[in-house]
Amino acid sequence: MKENQMKIPEGWKLDKLGGLVSFATGSRDVNEGNPNGEYPFFTCSKKYTYSDNYSFDEEALLIAGNGDVGTVHYYKGKFEAYQRTYVLRDFKIDVNYLYHLLKSKLIPYLLSGQSGTTIQFIKIGQLYDFQFVLPKSPIEQRQIATILSKVDEAIIQTEQLISKYQRIKTGLMQDLLTKGIDKDGNIRSEETHEFKNSPIGRIPVEWDCLNLSSVMELHNNKRLPLSAKVRENISGDYPYYGATGIIDKINEYRLDGEFVLIGEDGDHYLKWTFQEQTILVNGKFNVSNHAHVLKGTDGCSTKWIHYFFNHRDITFYLTRQGAGRFKLNKASLQSLPILVPKNQKEQELIIDKIQKINFYKSIIEAKRLKLNSIKTGLMQDLLSGKVRVNHLIKESESV
Repeated sequence: MKENQMKIPEGWKLDKLGGLVSFATGSRDVNEGNPNGEYPFFTCSKKYTYSDNYSFDEEALLIAGNGDVGTVHYYKGKFEAYQRTYVLRDFKIDVNYLYHLLKSKLIPYLLSGQSGTTIQFIKIGQLYDFQFVLPKSPIEQRQIATILSKVDEAIIQTEQLISKYQRIKTGLMQDLLTKGIDKDGNIRSEETHEFKNSPIGRIPVEWDCLNLSSVMELHNNKRLPLSAKVRENISGDYPYYGATGIIDKINEYRLDGEFVLIGEDGDHYLKWTFQEQTILVNGKFNVSNHAHVLKGTDGCSTKWIHYFFNHRDITFYLTRQGAGRFKLNKASLQSLPILVPKNQKEQELIIDKIQKINFYKSIIEAKRLKLNSIKTGLMQDLLSGKVRVNHLIKESESV
């Protein structure tokens, strides 16, 4: 239902963006930016760059007119803007309330007038005619904005914590998977422990550098190549894996147990620093012919293979199939070097430490998802007047 067809909450009004702000546009070209400049330069991107000059010195909201269309920034101070960025100023509405409202409702509004599902650019008339309901009271506007900003702060703090754990995990995994843990539970170093040369660097004398073929079983004979059309007719409950994850579910399975999957082809190899390169699977499932199916042996567990190659650069061993696309054939897979502690107990201790970090990180990621869900619900309720904050206003006035 459109805004002008719905019942307007008591104390609220229907208005257009054009009557609540004045519009300006930037005058600079993207090429006029300087990464080492002093002033923020908003360039129709989700992230701003910098400029040596500024054209604006005020509180403003900036909307990307193309590029990352509909992206909204808030800024107060000196800044520069790209010529296709809309600068909103001279507010007759609480600026923070408008910021949250635009973040929530602008893209859906723009899409409602599109024939497809993408927006190429925004015309200023579309912004001027953007219609919505809002509280008449500036106090109620501020109160709603405060609530939403608090949730935003919690989300930002959670994302920072996730990034921190990711950095810890990356550094810890690098040390654990190349230096290991001594009998006292400490990570080895060359200052205190004996190391030796290996084809992929210095490693503890208690470790071996081996070809992957010597410590794994290959189960590619259990792969099940099926086209999407065939899978449509046999849908079911068992996961069907491709090179980087589940692509479908079907009504039969060929594999049952714990295995590690490594993509046979694709462009994901170039993203090894941030995208997981292996998949640890446990249970009943199927695999297409786009992933290798591995299982550990007595000397090297399946989990060890998974974590060792999870974020490892193996592009040297790949065959190029085109621009950005590579193939890991069977021979190359088997020749991959892998570092393995001779002591199975050390493998287990290292895996346990990695899994604990993953567990803590997953808890925080679940918190972020919950906060995002809470924010979505609050925006729908508070920015429509469905849920009122009048009691909070009365409480603040009585203090």
